[in-house]
Amino acid sequence: MNRPARLLTAALTVSAALLLTACGSGGGDSSSSDKIKGADTGGASSSPSPTAQQGGVKRPAITLPQGFEAEFQSWTNSDPKLQAILDDGREELRAEYAAVGEADVNSPAVAFYNSDATLPNTRKWIKQFVDHDETLIGKVTVFDPQVHISDSGSGVLFYCVDERKASTKERKSGKVTNTPNTPKHVLQYRTRLDKSAQGVWKLSSVNVVPGGCN
Repeated sequence: MNRPARLLTAALTVSAALLLTACGSGGGDSSSSDKIKGADTGGASSSPSPTAQQGGVKRPAITLPQGFEAEFQSWTNSDPKLQAILDDGREELRAEYAAVGEADVNSPAVAFYNSDATLPNTRKWIKQFVDHDETLIGKVTVFDPQVHISDSGSGVLFYCVDERKASTKERKSGKVTNTPNTPKHVLQYRTRLDKSAQGVWKLSSVNVVPGGCN
């Protein structure tokens, strides 16, 4: 049976569920009040390695699936506080991709970068790939990061993900399902991150908007 690429459909499924957890949580969700302003751009970087001891906290090593690349462009900011949000936001997304490659619903790295509010639904997103014995191949480009700290102290991070060069691959049969080359497969992620007692910016809400970057 032909199935559409799971990247977009799965992202929307988890997004809808996470929005429910964000309602009434106050400040820093994807509401219109979280306008992004003054984000730096800077040079392109391709899936940079995490800083193991950033802020004195040992972060998990993350390895993306073989044959899959996530390129993060202009993922820099001159403000160290905002750069820390960018770094942990990047690693949260990379941890999800890595968990798909490892077929590990209970990935420690995913748990490390997600709050209790988002972890269950993030695991549901990963489980869809595991249940269909699929991995990721190809490339996603993550670009146009916009970041600020809200009045409540939450990190607000918007960014775009172009999935059009990424595909899903069935592990046993090798069958590849390509992502359609349509504008709706350039997604805008609207996320909120809250700083833990250990100094890690953990994902606390997310909304995925198909075509939101066009």
